[in-house]
Amino acid sequence: MSVFRRMRDITVANLNERLEQSQDPVKLIDQFLHSTREEIGEAERLYQQYASHTKQLQQQVNQATAMRNKREEQALLALKAGEDHLAKLALQEKIIHEEKLEQYSGLLETSQQSLFELESQLNELKIEYQTVYSKRQFYAARMESLRLQQRMNQRASAYGGGDVPKMFGRLEDKMTDWELEAKSLSDLRRMGQEYAVQAGETVATVLEREMARLKEKLNNDGRKE
Repeated sequence: MSVFRRMRDITVANLNERLEQSQDPVKLIDQFLHSTREEIGEAERLYQQYASHTKQLQQQVNQATAMRNKREEQALLALKAGEDHLAKLALQEKIIHEEKLEQYSGLLETSQQSLFELESQLNELKIEYQTVYSKRQFYAARMESLRLQQRMNQRASAYGGGDVPKMFGRLEDKMTDWELEAKSLSDLRRMGQEYAVQAGETVATVLEREMARLKEKLNNDGRKE
């Protein structure tokens, strides 16, 4: 029984040490729970064996007690009847059953103590299992939260959400360039039209001046004739 308790303490200590270094605490806890379930099963089978053995010892004690009392009554009846020889025989059997009663009573007491200790340790094992199982559920939930958070971060990186402002910034710059280019072309066209108008006005002025000069020349020539 004491070896059983030492084994449990070592197992729990190893679990605590390994949890601190484990990258997958849930898997490690599952392994511990599996071994604990097997140990609980073995402890329950042992408990049943102890219970059956204790019951048999109790029956031996009850039987020895009944036979001791019965032989003592028979010895008294034999003495009352003057049958000393029969009384001695009854007393001899009484002594045998008393020895048997003493022996089985000692075995029964030891077995009952062991049964009580095993029952206590079995209950501790079950409580320990439930406690670790509850922790397992908590850590499993935390691991799932962490896994989902990592997936969300990966998807965010894949979509490049952080580059959206930059992307629109580059688009704004490009569209501004296009707008400036279009404005420049428009300005050039307008300037060309203005130049053409100015050029036309200049040509018309020259022509008018030339016409006036020619008319003046004709007038001068007419006077000379």
